[in-house]
Amino acid sequence: MKTDTPVKKRLSRDFHRFWLAQTTSAVGSQVGDLAVPLLAVVVLHATAAEAGLVGVARWLPFLLLALPLGVLVDRRRRRPALVAADMARAALIVVLVAVAVAGSLTLPVLLGLIFVIGAFTVAFEVAYQSFLPTVAARDDLERANGRLQATASAAQVGGPGLGGWLVQTLTAPWALLSQAVTYAVSAVALLGIRSSEPGPLPERRGALVELREGLRFVRHDRYLVSLVGFSAIYNLFAQWITVLLLVHAVRELGLTAGHLGLVFSLGAVGAVVGAAAAPASVRRFGVGPVLIACAGAESLVLGVIPFVDAARSPPVIVAALAGVFAINGAGTSLSSVVALTLRQLRTPDHLLGRVNATVRWISYGVVAIGAGLGGLAGEALGTRAGIAAGCVGVTLTVVWVAASPLRTIRDAASIALR
Repeated sequence: MKTDTPVKKRLSRDFHRFWLAQTTSAVGSQVGDLAVPLLAVVVLHATAAEAGLVGVARWLPFLLLALPLGVLVDRRRRRPALVAADMARAALIVVLVAVAVAGSLTLPVLLGLIFVIGAFTVAFEVAYQSFLPTVAARDDLERANGRLQATASAAQVGGPGLGGWLVQTLTAPWALLSQAVTYAVSAVALLGIRSSEPGPLPERRGALVELREGLRFVRHDRYLVSLVGFSAIYNLFAQWITVLLLVHAVRELGLTAGHLGLVFSLGAVGAVVGAAAAPASVRRFGVGPVLIACAGAESLVLGVIPFVDAARSPPVIVAALAGVFAINGAGTSLSSVVALTLRQLRTPDHLLGRVNATVRWISYGVVAIGAGLGGLAGEALGTRAGIAAGCVGVTLTVVWVAASPLRTIRDAASIALR
């Protein structure tokens, strides 16, 4: 007997162009996320505190620029902002490579270039999440976000390994050129999108008025406040740990750039699994229980890092750290898909830029604070004890999520704005 079964429609061709842009950009970013800190630690011989400053320079633009850029994104069409941000980042990375190869790179120059690149990254991130509903219908957002997150996670599998190999083979400066190429490819893919983007609302109010509107919308929505708190607490302490881990791995555990690339590549397998499992997990267990489980997995497993013994052989150390980051990646990837879908469903289109900017301002802005605090903790306590202190702090993430309204959500569609 024949039965009718629903057939999922294909996501649009323009979504696939957008997906290609995100894929290439994500691979390049993974290379850069490993190459830039190693450039500071290995080439400039940065201390723990100086490594913290590199993290501050990378993330401080989110704290300083996310809100005003959110207003601009809502006043303009978003695709041109994405293309401009990609091209600017590609050009700046070429400048960074040229300065490093010429032997003129100093810590202040590195910090300055990282900060400016970070400013364009803020513009891209704010416009990127606000542009997605243009190429994916609201009913398709969870599926589209799942694919984007799965691709970002897949990039985490190949990107760090490629980055580690490039750094070890070509040195860190030359490895960064691959990041510039991926940003250029991303810009070309975005230029091929043909979907008609809704025009911005007429500019009848001042920028400060519109900025406050976005802040007020987030502040008065208990679900958005809960999501911001989730990411802010986790990101602060996770960056604290990450800043110290690179210094600790090179100087105390004796790992090379290749070893570190392998750690993050193997660990990112968990992130791919987490992103792919998001829709099925939510259907089976509900949004709330999934978010609580993710908070526990991604936070508590980091507590293993301080106990990794430097006396062990490199393969054992790599295996232990890869296991930690596999579990951590599964939790962060799955929770990111769910959180982004909730945010898009709770926000009207004309406010998406400002709401995304507000969320980025807080959740990514605290990363700069975490990087600075982690560097100071490592300088005062040593890298192992500093990492342990960060591991204690990150457990607050679980407490926050379990006590928030997020725990009561069964289906994401149930809290969508009508």
